[in-house]
Amino acid sequence: MQHIDIYDTTLRDGTQSEGFTLSGSDKVRIAQKLDALGVAFIEGGWPGSNPKDVEFFERARDLKWKNALIAAFGSTCRVKGGPEDDANIKALLDSQTPVCTIFGKTWTLHVKEVLLTTNDDNLRIVEQSVAYLKANGKRVIYDAEHFFDGYKADSSYALETLKAAIRGGAEIVVLCDTNGGTLPWEVERILRELKPLLNHPIGIHTHNDSECAVVNSLTAVREGAIQVQGTINGVGERCGNANLCSIIADLELKMGYSCLPEGRLAYLHHLSHFVAEVANLTPDEHLPFVGNSAFAHKGGVHVAAMRRSLHSYQHVEPERVGNKMRVVVSDLAGRGNLLSKAEEHGVEVEGEEVLPVLNEIKDLEARGFSFEAAEASVAMMLKRQEYGYKPPFDLIDFFVNVEHRAGRGIFAEAMVKVRVNGEVLHTAAEGNGPVNALDLALRKALMSYYPQLSRFHLSDYKVRILDSDHGTEAITRVLIDTHNGTSRWSTVGASTNIIEASWRALADSVEYGLMVAH
Repeated sequence: MQHIDIYDTTLRDGTQSEGFTLSGSDKVRIAQKLDALGVAFIEGGWPGSNPKDVEFFERARDLKWKNALIAAFGSTCRVKGGPEDDANIKALLDSQTPVCTIFGKTWTLHVKEVLLTTNDDNLRIVEQSVAYLKANGKRVIYDAEHFFDGYKADSSYALETLKAAIRGGAEIVVLCDTNGGTLPWEVERILRELKPLLNHPIGIHTHNDSECAVVNSLTAVREGAIQVQGTINGVGERCGNANLCSIIADLELKMGYSCLPEGRLAYLHHLSHFVAEVANLTPDEHLPFVGNSAFAHKGGVHVAAMRRSLHSYQHVEPERVGNKMRVVVSDLAGRGNLLSKAEEHGVEVEGEEVLPVLNEIKDLEARGFSFEAAEASVAMMLKRQEYGYKPPFDLIDFFVNVEHRAGRGIFAEAMVKVRVNGEVLHTAAEGNGPVNALDLALRKALMSYYPQLSRFHLSDYKVRILDSDHGTEAITRVLIDTHNGTSRWSTVGASTNIIEASWRALADSVEYGLMVAH
């Protein structure tokens, strides 16, 4: 099984993504996770470009890395001079990393219009920069910036830039699709033309501006690339870099290559979400392999088939990348969706017993409910179908009052009357808003029977206006998230009256917590 080296540049190229920012400590934490995953190289940043990168390399020197080599990134030396007196090259050496990755110009447009130099002088600085780093004991990776654009403009000169890096001692030359505009068949053609002319290890570094970064990377591997550069979740400038989560999974599960140490592929889902969390970003749950929706099944026909064969609507086993299969309930659901959800929540219902719930869900969704993110409400609807089920409480009525009083301002008061074990309990409470007052009044009524309510905490309360063209008569959807220290669940309510919508979500939340959550 051929091994492909994974070169991660999340900490450098990834931070060029708009909205993706990491502190020095963040970089260290992510690097340690990448090392645990088992990537071959971790590019920490550009030494000297900012204090955070300086901090990372200083801290990285004192850490023990089990699988990865830390790489510092920079450019070739300046045209007017040599590497021995170049500040960028000095910063690379001062980083004390075992690997230095430098980029140079491949495209004649950049040589003439960006560097403002000659083709020959560009070849000189490429060769001398690599040779100088090599002579100072560094392993050198050479990134051929804009290689594919440069090759299409002047293939002979693009080839000469690679040869200059090889003469200097680069252990691998990496072909970069820096503008992200190359298509897969172009990558295939160019690498096939290049192979007989360049007997040297090559890598691939692609960007996603044409939505081809992953497939271009995989194509390059098929054509002989032995190193793939990219980022976790595909973060990067403009449209992003090649997504290593997809590339690693495709290489190992689909193409027969090894990228990671044995057993580490199942760590991929965790790492994807960890990186998003550290960067304070909402994870993209629709990412292939690692998104929580990657193996979520919503259509009734699909779920029915999945209940017979897990391979019917899944291309790989989600557990292999650390993910899991999920069944989603909505107005597109069939009986199989609800049976799967009942099994998931330990509710004992069978066959035809779920049909009333299925019909109710379809009707409620037509009226503004959405059960995809409110599985606890679905679980309670199913639980109420269970033979012999007795709810922990029955609502008799409730009352909510919001007032403004001189000297006190706005305050809310709620009254709740419920029946528990045949006893009618009538309580009232004040809160900082009508929903808070309802919550406190209900807890006050139930606490003597269910002391575990003290562990229930409302962690989120979301409101969405569904048909805003109806103004203040619009339907309001309320989603409540609750946790008890060990479990977390979500419930939904919808109504033209926000208090009614909130009560339904709140009552479902309490009932679920008492009867189903652990």
